[in-house]
Amino acid sequence: MSRDTTHRWPVMAILAGVTLTFSACGTSPGDHPGSAVAGPASNTRTSPAAASPEHLAPTTAGSAAGLRVGGVPFPMPPAGTCHAGTLNGQPLPDPHCTPGARNPAVTQDTIASTICRAGWTATVRPPVTVTDAIKAASARAYSIPPGTGGELDHDIPLELGGYPGTAGDVANLWFETGPIPNPKDQIENTLNHATCAGLIPLVVAQGAIARQWVTAVQDAGLALAGDRVCLRVDPTRCTRR
Repeated sequence: MSRDTTHRWPVMAILAGVTLTFSACGTSPGDHPGSAVAGPASNTRTSPAAASPEHLAPTTAGSAAGLRVGGVPFPMPPAGTCHAGTLNGQPLPDPHCTPGARNPAVTQDTIASTICRAGWTATVRPPVTVTDAIKAASARAYSIPPGTGGELDHDIPLELGGYPGTAGDVANLWFETGPIPNPKDQIENTLNHATCAGLIPLVVAQGAIARQWVTAVQDAGLALAGDRVCLRVDPTRCTRR
Protein backbone atom coordinates (compact mmCIF):
# COMPACT_ATOMS: atom_id res chain seq x y z
CA MET A 1 0.00 0.00 0.00
CA SER A 2 1.07 3.60 -0.40
CA ARG A 3 1.22 5.33 2.91
CA ASP A 4 0.16 8.96 2.78
CA THR A 5 -0.94 9.54 6.35
CA THR A 6 0.95 9.59 9.62
CA HIS A 7 -1.81 8.36 11.92
CA ARG A 8 -2.36 4.78 13.02
CA TRP A 9 -5.45 3.28 14.59
CA PRO A 10 -6.09 -0.11 16.23
CA VAL A 11 -7.44 -2.63 13.75
CA MET A 12 -10.03 -5.28 14.60
CA ALA A 13 -9.82 -8.75 13.09
CA ILE A 14 -12.35 -9.54 10.44
CA LEU A 15 -12.07 -13.08 9.35
CA ALA A 16 -14.20 -15.91 10.76
CA GLY A 17 -13.50 -15.19 14.39
CA VAL A 18 -9.72 -15.21 13.98
CA THR A 19 -7.89 -12.41 15.78
CA LEU A 20 -5.32 -10.68 13.62
CA THR A 21 -2.48 -8.27 14.24
CA PHE A 22 -1.78 -5.93 11.40
CA SER A 23 1.17 -4.09 9.97
CA ALA A 24 1.88 -1.07 7.82
CA CYS A 25 1.73 -1.86 4.16
CA GLY A 26 4.82 -1.63 2.05
CA THR A 27 7.06 -2.12 5.09
CA SER A 28 10.17 -4.23 4.98
CA PRO A 29 9.44 -7.96 4.95
CA GLY A 30 8.83 -9.87 8.10
CA ASP A 31 7.49 -7.75 10.91
CA HIS A 32 3.98 -8.78 11.87
CA PRO A 33 1.57 -11.75 12.33
CA GLY A 34 -1.93 -12.22 10.86
CA SER A 35 -4.39 -14.44 9.00
CA ALA A 36 -7.48 -14.63 6.81
CA VAL A 37 -10.24 -17.06 5.91
CA ALA A 38 -12.65 -17.21 3.03
CA GLY A 39 -16.23 -15.99 3.08
CA PRO A 40 -19.04 -15.10 0.67
CA ALA A 41 -18.23 -12.23 -1.65
CA SER A 42 -20.49 -9.44 -2.80
CA ASN A 43 -20.45 -6.61 -5.33
CA THR A 44 -17.81 -6.22 -7.97
CA ARG A 45 -14.78 -8.34 -7.11
CA THR A 46 -14.93 -11.78 -8.66
CA SER A 47 -14.51 -15.02 -6.74
CA PRO A 48 -11.32 -17.07 -7.19
CA ALA A 49 -13.07 -19.49 -9.54
CA ALA A 50 -14.26 -16.73 -11.84
CA ALA A 51 -11.49 -14.17 -12.04
CA SER A 52 -11.81 -11.89 -15.03
CA PRO A 53 -9.30 -12.48 -17.88
CA GLU A 54 -7.81 -8.99 -17.74
CA HIS A 55 -7.17 -9.37 -14.04
CA LEU A 56 -5.82 -12.91 -13.84
CA ALA A 57 -5.48 -15.85 -16.18
CA PRO A 58 -8.49 -18.07 -15.39
CA THR A 59 -6.55 -21.33 -15.21
CA THR A 60 -4.03 -20.51 -12.50
CA ALA A 61 -3.23 -17.91 -9.89
CA GLY A 62 0.39 -18.09 -10.98
CA SER A 63 0.11 -16.95 -14.57
CA ALA A 64 2.19 -13.83 -15.09
CA ALA A 65 0.58 -13.45 -18.51
CA GLY A 66 -2.74 -12.71 -16.84
CA LEU A 67 -1.42 -9.74 -14.85
CA ARG A 68 -1.21 -6.26 -16.32
CA VAL A 69 2.32 -4.87 -16.61
CA GLY A 70 2.74 -1.38 -15.20
CA GLY A 71 3.90 1.53 -17.32
CA VAL A 72 1.10 1.29 -19.87
CA PRO A 73 -1.22 4.32 -19.77
CA PHE A 74 -4.25 3.73 -17.58
CA PRO A 75 -5.90 7.04 -16.64
CA MET A 76 -8.05 7.62 -13.60
CA PRO A 77 -11.69 6.71 -14.32
CA PRO A 78 -14.26 9.52 -14.22
CA ALA A 79 -15.90 10.51 -10.96
CA GLY A 80 -18.59 8.14 -9.74
CA THR A 81 -17.80 5.31 -12.15
CA CYS A 82 -16.02 2.93 -9.73
CA HIS A 83 -17.81 0.72 -7.20
CA ALA A 84 -15.98 -1.03 -4.38
CA GLY A 85 -17.04 -4.55 -3.48
CA THR A 86 -16.95 -6.20 -0.07
CA LEU A 87 -15.92 -9.55 1.40
CA ASN A 88 -16.19 -10.32 5.11
CA GLY A 89 -16.92 -6.65 5.63
CA GLN A 90 -13.70 -5.52 3.94
CA PRO A 91 -13.47 -3.27 0.88
CA LEU A 92 -12.41 -4.68 -2.48
CA PRO A 93 -11.33 -2.57 -5.46
CA ASP A 94 -13.45 -2.46 -8.58
CA PRO A 95 -11.50 -4.65 -11.06
CA HIS A 96 -12.60 -2.47 -13.97
CA CYS A 97 -11.14 0.63 -12.34
CA THR A 98 -8.28 -1.02 -10.43
CA PRO A 99 -7.21 -4.17 -12.30
CA GLY A 100 -3.81 -4.20 -10.60
CA ALA A 101 -0.41 -4.09 -12.28
CA ARG A 102 2.96 -5.68 -11.66
CA ASN A 103 6.36 -4.04 -11.75
CA PRO A 104 8.28 -5.47 -14.74
CA ALA A 105 11.54 -4.97 -12.82
CA VAL A 106 10.46 -7.50 -10.19
CA THR A 107 10.61 -11.10 -11.33
CA GLN A 108 11.35 -14.43 -9.70
CA ASP A 109 15.00 -13.93 -10.68
CA THR A 110 15.24 -10.49 -9.03
CA ILE A 111 13.34 -10.97 -5.75
CA ALA A 112 16.54 -11.29 -3.68
CA SER A 113 17.60 -7.78 -4.69
CA THR A 114 14.12 -6.27 -4.69
CA ILE A 115 11.13 -7.37 -2.59
CA CYS A 116 13.17 -9.65 -0.31
CA ARG A 117 15.67 -6.91 0.55
CA ALA A 118 14.85 -4.85 3.62
CA GLY A 119 14.00 -1.26 2.74
CA TRP A 120 13.63 -1.83 -0.98
CA THR A 121 10.00 -0.68 -1.17
CA ALA A 122 11.04 2.78 0.02
CA THR A 123 13.20 3.13 -3.08
CA VAL A 124 10.24 2.72 -5.44
CA ARG A 125 7.37 4.25 -3.46
CA PRO A 126 5.91 7.31 -5.24
CA PRO A 127 6.30 10.64 -3.39
CA VAL A 128 3.30 12.17 -1.63
CA THR A 129 3.36 14.99 -4.16
CA VAL A 130 2.18 12.34 -6.63
CA THR A 131 0.05 10.11 -4.41
CA ASP A 132 -1.96 12.89 -2.76
CA ALA A 133 -3.41 13.95 -6.10
CA ILE A 134 -4.06 10.34 -7.14
CA LYS A 135 -5.76 9.60 -3.82
CA ALA A 136 -8.09 12.57 -4.21
CA ALA A 137 -8.96 11.59 -7.77
CA SER A 138 -9.53 7.96 -6.74
CA ALA A 139 -11.86 9.10 -3.98
CA ARG A 140 -13.93 10.94 -6.57
CA ALA A 141 -13.91 7.95 -8.92
CA TYR A 142 -15.12 5.68 -6.08
CA SER A 143 -17.64 8.27 -4.81
CA ILE A 144 -15.93 8.42 -1.41
CA PRO A 145 -17.07 11.46 0.62
CA PRO A 146 -14.45 14.01 1.71
CA GLY A 147 -13.04 13.27 5.14
CA THR A 148 -13.47 9.50 4.88
CA GLY A 149 -10.63 7.61 6.54
CA GLY A 150 -8.40 5.46 4.41
CA GLU A 151 -5.29 5.40 2.27
CA LEU A 152 -4.08 5.08 -1.28
CA ASP A 153 -3.46 1.35 -1.68
CA HIS A 154 -1.46 -0.67 -4.18
CA ASP A 155 -3.75 -3.50 -5.29
CA ILE A 156 -0.66 -5.67 -5.88
CA PRO A 157 1.54 -4.32 -3.08
CA LEU A 158 5.04 -3.05 -3.61
CA GLU A 159 6.36 -5.85 -1.40
CA LEU A 160 4.98 -8.35 -3.92
CA GLY A 161 6.30 -6.51 -6.95
CA GLY A 162 3.30 -4.30 -7.60
CA TYR A 163 3.71 -1.36 -9.95
CA PRO A 164 4.29 1.86 -7.95
CA GLY A 165 2.00 3.90 -10.20
CA THR A 166 2.13 7.31 -11.85
CA ALA A 167 -0.37 10.03 -12.65
CA GLY A 168 -0.78 8.42 -16.07
CA ASP A 169 -0.97 4.79 -14.91
CA VAL A 170 -3.21 4.26 -11.88
CA ALA A 171 -4.17 0.66 -12.66
CA ASN A 172 -2.62 -0.52 -9.40
CA LEU A 173 -3.89 2.27 -7.15
CA TRP A 174 -7.19 2.86 -5.37
CA PHE A 175 -8.59 4.61 -2.31
CA GLU A 176 -8.98 1.87 0.31
CA THR A 177 -11.32 3.01 3.06
CA GLY A 178 -10.93 1.98 6.68
CA PRO A 179 -8.41 2.18 9.53
CA ILE A 180 -4.65 2.29 9.10
CA PRO A 181 -3.02 -0.20 9.38
CA ASN A 182 -5.64 -2.60 8.06
CA PRO A 183 -6.16 -6.34 7.43
CA LYS A 184 -4.75 -6.26 3.89
CA ASP A 185 -1.39 -5.17 5.26
CA GLN A 186 -0.81 -8.43 7.13
CA ILE A 187 -1.89 -10.57 4.19
CA GLU A 188 0.63 -8.71 2.04
CA ASN A 189 3.39 -9.38 4.58
CA THR A 190 2.47 -13.06 4.89
CA LEU A 191 2.63 -13.55 1.13
CA ASN A 192 5.93 -11.68 0.98
CA HIS A 193 7.42 -13.98 3.63
CA ALA A 194 6.15 -17.08 1.84
CA THR A 195 7.56 -15.86 -1.48
CA CYS A 196 10.95 -14.89 -0.08
CA ALA A 197 11.21 -18.21 1.78
CA GLY A 198 10.60 -20.10 -1.47
CA LEU A 199 7.28 -21.61 -0.42
CA ILE A 200 5.45 -20.18 -3.45
CA PRO A 201 6.54 -18.47 -6.69
CA LEU A 202 6.18 -14.71 -6.98
CA VAL A 203 3.51 -14.96 -9.68
CA VAL A 204 1.34 -17.14 -7.45
CA ALA A 205 1.43 -14.54 -4.68
CA GLN A 206 0.76 -11.71 -7.14
CA GLY A 207 -2.09 -13.51 -8.82
CA ALA A 208 -3.77 -14.49 -5.56
CA ILE A 209 -3.75 -10.99 -4.07
CA ALA A 210 -4.73 -9.34 -7.36
CA ARG A 211 -7.70 -11.64 -7.70
CA GLN A 212 -9.10 -11.21 -4.18
CA TRP A 213 -6.93 -10.08 -1.29
CA VAL A 214 -9.11 -11.35 1.55
CA THR A 215 -8.67 -14.98 0.50
CA ALA A 216 -5.20 -14.59 -1.02
CA VAL A 217 -3.33 -16.67 1.58
CA GLN A 218 -5.58 -19.68 1.03
CA ASP A 219 -5.77 -19.13 -2.74
CA ALA A 220 -1.97 -19.24 -2.89
CA GLY A 221 -1.98 -22.73 -1.37
CA LEU A 222 -0.90 -21.66 2.09
CA ALA A 223 -2.16 -22.32 5.61
CA LEU A 224 -1.51 -20.44 8.84
CA ALA A 225 -0.18 -22.25 11.88
CA GLY A 226 0.39 -20.00 14.87
CA ASP A 227 3.14 -17.57 13.97
CA ARG A 228 4.04 -19.52 10.83
CA VAL A 229 2.72 -19.86 7.31
CA CYS A 230 3.02 -23.29 5.69
CA LEU A 231 2.30 -25.03 2.41
CA ARG A 232 -1.04 -26.82 2.60
CA VAL A 233 0.27 -29.74 0.54
CA ASP A 234 3.38 -30.06 2.74
CA PRO A 235 2.78 -28.68 6.27
CA THR A 236 6.43 -29.32 7.17
CA ARG A 237 7.49 -26.49 4.86
CA CYS A 238 6.91 -23.26 6.77
CA THR A 239 8.27 -19.82 7.47
CA ARG A 240 7.44 -17.10 9.96
CA ARG A 241 4.71 -14.70 8.99
